Amino acid sequence: MSGHNVKESFDALIDHLVNGGFFLEEAVEILEKGMIERVLRRAENNQSEAAKILGIHRNTLLRKMVEYQIDGKRPRSKPPMREKGDASRARTVRPRRTAS
Repeated sequence: MSGHNVKESFDALIDHLVNGGFFLEEAVEILEKGMIERVLRRAENNQSEAAKILGIHRNTLLRKMVEYQIDGKRPRSKPPMREKGDASRARTVRPRRTAS
């Protein structure tokens, strides 16, 4: 596809999104999610390779996969907060060694 055809395709997509009442955030999500899914398929689900193709860090790719729930990725729930004085997970502090 030539550069001129790509621009025409993007212009048509923009018109479709604007006329359809999509907000910018929704349009970005559609584009990002679609590109990530397509590149992951092309890279045979190799996340490192997909991140390189997309020009983003692998951690960014993983975060977006969780955000868009791609490939079964779901946001991790935060561990419950410890109550003050809960010694069950308190860190043990060892005494310092002294030089002899």
